[in-house]
Amino acid sequence: MTESHGSSPAPTAASPRLSKSKFLAGLQCQKRVYLEIHRPQLATPPDPSTRAMLDMGSEIGVMAQRRFPGGVLVTADYRRREAALAQTAALLDDPNVPAIFEAALENDGVLVRVDILERSSTAGGRSSGWRLIEVKSSTRVKNIHVDDLAIQSHVLLGAGLTLTGTSLMHIDTGYCYQGGEVDLQSLFVIEDLSDIVKDRRVHVPEQLAAMKDILGETDPPAIEPGHHCHSPYECPFWDHCTREKPRRWIYFLPGPKQTVSRLVEEGVTTIDDIPDCTILSPVQRRVKDNVEWVSPKLGSALRSIKHPVHHVDFETVMLAVPRYPSTRPYQSIPVQWSNHIELEPGELTHQEFLHCDSTEPRKRWAEALIESVGEHGSICVYSGYEEAMMKQLVEAFPKFRSAFKAILKRLWDLHPIIKAHYYHPAFQGSYSIKSVLPALVPSMGYGDLTIKEGGQAAAAYYRMVFVETDWIEQSTIREALLQYCARDTLAMVELRGALKEKSSIPAQPE
Repeated sequence: MTESHGSSPAPTAASPRLSKSKFLAGLQCQKRVYLEIHRPQLATPPDPSTRAMLDMGSEIGVMAQRRFPGGVLVTADYRRREAALAQTAALLDDPNVPAIFEAALENDGVLVRVDILERSSTAGGRSSGWRLIEVKSSTRVKNIHVDDLAIQSHVLLGAGLTLTGTSLMHIDTGYCYQGGEVDLQSLFVIEDLSDIVKDRRVHVPEQLAAMKDILGETDPPAIEPGHHCHSPYECPFWDHCTREKPRRWIYFLPGPKQTVSRLVEEGVTTIDDIPDCTILSPVQRRVKDNVEWVSPKLGSALRSIKHPVHHVDFETVMLAVPRYPSTRPYQSIPVQWSNHIELEPGELTHQEFLHCDSTEPRKRWAEALIESVGEHGSICVYSGYEEAMMKQLVEAFPKFRSAFKAILKRLWDLHPIIKAHYYHPAFQGSYSIKSVLPALVPSMGYGDLTIKEGGQAAAAYYRMVFVETDWIEQSTIREALLQYCARDTLAMVELRGALKEKSSIPAQPE
């Protein structure tokens, strides 16, 4: 299906200029797009995990371009608008250019940079238009992707281009890398979304007009924060918009958002105002009660562990473009572990492993882990992640099946024990180790570390192994990774000790 129409009037000098990212922000929340354009300094900078995801998207974009030999990149960056528009215009007019990367086009007050514009040709070789291709590092088509393509195609058609197709190019997790060159035909899927995008594009003029009206105001719209702030993306203005909300604001209640939405409709504004007759999940009830709670069964649950106690944590890397044979995109690859071993109460030793080069890490990782945990004692973890990783590894390396089968039987998960037998108001409904640790062991946390959470660790590992060439910087990252993983396992040791003390407190009723 070929689409084309004439150009629309140029925006007036007073009209705000939008981009596709700003347009998508406006679809999520009109207050967000207002703040992004008029008061961007109020945004919270992206955390290391978010920056890592953005970097991964950039890598995927470069890989995708290799699917189109002869394509030409518009080199002018986002700060050089006029140069980018001029370069794009020249490439559009050159019949020898089969594809344009990062093409810049502007219409209706919106500037877009198109990942890939592929020239379409008739049977006789004459140019018949262009196929718009948006590249995403995701593994499937999402609703936000359709909106993304709708605004881009609106601009392209308004700028006078003829579109022969509108597609999304994304990662295919079914691709299994076998070594050598990555098969780009198998790594990526290109899905034609022309029909659904055409239907969505009908609403774009109205959406743009509403955003421009808002942007012309002297103050941002009075939109209350809520669930829309987290979908489809986390809004960078969440901290700003919630800075004056009470500590027990109703939207801080964990659990299904339907419960919170129903309570808001009933006029409930704080967790303390929730009627006692309201049906809540066990975790929500703990948050509502807001008191420390100790189960009478906590002591017996803790005593089920056997010495020597191995406190084990794994760190992994997920590569969008697989680098190890027989692995798939985004497969979790274990590269590090830490083991704090409590031989007897009070007697502690520590062992650790970190694979520091780009070779296949799993075999050495597994051999070192099997030796470290030995054949005796419980293996304390804090989630089902370690179990899943070991089961996955056995599928790739059957020779470890017997050893890991025995190890799996010794796993002792501290997370469900805490969730079933203890609650502290400082948890605020979260049983992640990052929430539980400072509540039970105030002297211990992650704030003093360079790496503070798993996503940041994965990004740092990738940089150490595949990007960084300076050995001093590599060494610095290595030390930060070791410190982070060791903190996770030492945290389990300290948590068990703190819980033992809590189990001696007279328990409250269930």
